[in-house]
Parts: sequence; structure tokens; C-alpha cells
Amino acid sequence: MPEAMQKLKVLFLCTGNSCRSQMAEGWARHLKSDRIESYSAGVEVHGLNPHAVRVMAEVGVDISGHRSKHLDEVRHIPFDYVVTVCDDAHERCPLFLGRARIMHVGFDDPPRLARNAQTEQEALSCYRRVRDEIRRFVESLPDSLKTQNM
Repeated sequence: MPEAMQKLKVLFLCTGNSCRSQMAEGWARHLKSDRIESYSAGVEVHGLNPHAVRVMAEVGVDISGHRSKHLDEVRHIPFDYVVTVCDDAHERCPLFLGRARIMHVGFDDPPRLARNAQTEQEALSCYRRVRDEIRRFVESLPDSLKTQNM
């Protein structure tokens, strides 16, 4: 494959790789698999969030086979971009050797937003909002990666 046609390797990094980074990886695989080879990981491992799986399934994106991964599991991959999707991961993001460019696009934490929800539907609406925000970001890829301030 000519260099211009190679897929960009993009890592979506979050604190626990349970929700936002998983949704971003799922959207990228669903919407941009022709241009992006997507991965997700966390600076910690918190397990896959079942509400994230549920709201992604509602829009036809199956992330139920994903698992929460620590950054060390994917460190060997020569990423083009590392996108931190939460402030904590952005602050704790380690240096990446090689050509990886690190950018931050923060999204609200659905579990934190849903903490005081009175009903399951109210809680899920928090997840849906963030899911849709992540979708809009992923739809802008890869062009937005090249124009974003790192």
C-alpha cells in the first residue's frame, strides 16, 4: 500500500479505558475503518462500562467484545496520533517515542454526569449525549487531527 494510502494509527486514551475511549474506538472502527486503524487504552484499567456498551448498541455499534486495556499493552504500536479524551489522561499522558502526535479533545465523564440521576433512563441520557459528541468528533477525522493544536 503506498504511504499516502496507509491507515493512520490512532490511540484514544482515557483514564480507565471503560467508557469514552471505548466509544471513540468503536465509532472510529464503525465510521472510519477505511482511513483509521483505531485503538483504545487507559492509564489505568477499570473494565468495560456496561452503559457505554448499551448506548453504542442503540446506534448499531457493537463494542461488547472490547476489553479495558492498559496503555502498556499497546505501547509497541507506532501510533500516528494519541488522542486523550479526558483531562486526567491528558495530564498523565506519558511520552511516546517515535512520531506520535498527542492531542487533547476532552469529553465529559458519563458516569460522573449520571451519578445523581433519578432513573436509569436519566442516567443513560448522559451516556447518549457524550456518545453523540464523540461521534461528531470522530466524523471529523482524520482531517481535524492535522489541523488541531497539539
